[in-house]
Amino acid sequence: MDLLECRNKLDVIDKQIVKLFEERMDICGKVAETKIASGKAVYDAEREKQKLDAVSAMADSEFNQVAVRELFSQMMSISRKYQYSILAEHGRAMKLGFERLDKLPVEGVRVVHQGVEGAYSHAAAIQYFGKNAEIYHVARFEDAMKEVQLGNADYAVMPIENSSAGAVIDMYDLLTRYDNYIVAETFLPVNHALLGVPGAKLSDVKTVFSHPQALMQCSTFLNDNGLKQISVENTAVAAKRVVEEGDKSQAAIASEIAGQMYGLELLKPSIQNNQGNTTRFVILANRKVYQKDAGKISICFELPHTSGSLYNMLGNFIFNHVNMMMIESRPIPGRNWEYRFFVDIEGNLQDAGVKNALRGIGAEAQNFKILGNY
Repeated sequence: MDLLECRNKLDVIDKQIVKLFEERMDICGKVAETKIASGKAVYDAEREKQKLDAVSAMADSEFNQVAVRELFSQMMSISRKYQYSILAEHGRAMKLGFERLDKLPVEGVRVVHQGVEGAYSHAAAIQYFGKNAEIYHVARFEDAMKEVQLGNADYAVMPIENSSAGAVIDMYDLLTRYDNYIVAETFLPVNHALLGVPGAKLSDVKTVFSHPQALMQCSTFLNDNGLKQISVENTAVAAKRVVEEGDKSQAAIASEIAGQMYGLELLKPSIQNNQGNTTRFVILANRKVYQKDAGKISICFELPHTSGSLYNMLGNFIFNHVNMMMIESRPIPGRNWEYRFFVDIEGNLQDAGVKNALRGIGAEAQNFKILGNY
């Protein structure tokens, strides 16, 4: 058999496969209708496992057994997505529990941030809420989360991502532990300066204090000058410590505003690796609310440690024409080599495609949570 004959035979077989696939999907639609009537869930993990075991056993070779299992796994994943869309058409859309607002209330609110006055979080809070807002600080990120959850503050302003150093890992873990939700975001240009005590010179400095992220963002300057690096809670705390200890051999990496606030000498401005360095801050509240013009959704979920589980989960976005903007993973404490995934997508919780995609993920993932629409 020559190449042309092989291709012709494949064309015939492919046509048969497409016809059979469409017949299968038609039956899946009928299955969805019976599940609507009975209230039965679309996803039945045990039934799918039994089916995959059965069809893979029909293949002769070991290679084909694996291939058939993968093929049918994908077909079942597609059929579930089709069934979810049918449920949505019959008014069985997922109840998300979020309230839509015309505008986020920002007048007369209390706002908390981690660190002290002069920290970048403080600047981000002023940038979003204005100088007249009641803004106060706490020592730790977790303290800020507690203040919002308990209702002591209306909002918290927290860093979540930097354009140079990447994700602020602590924040992702805290978002899963507290019932607070992202309601807005703001982007703050970060301009790091080296600050010393009055009268100090750059040549005097041996040790530099700052937040770990700031140290990472200024690594080239620090390493080129052979400076010892010590991590502290945040950049403004570093500035305050240098003032209090009054040692010319010590300096802080912080904003120039923090330097002015604490009376420090500007030893060198703009020492960050990336001159376009920017930090993304999220605004958190303890209510499930979103603004009507919100365009980004953050979610998190866990998956079984099996081949293709993440691929199948992300397929919910593909089939519903939802664009994924970011994905981040974090180890699950106490479960070695298993991960929690954080995903940002474009869209609004009112969008039909978004709701259908979230329904699929919510039905099949473990510990699924919508972190916010903003």
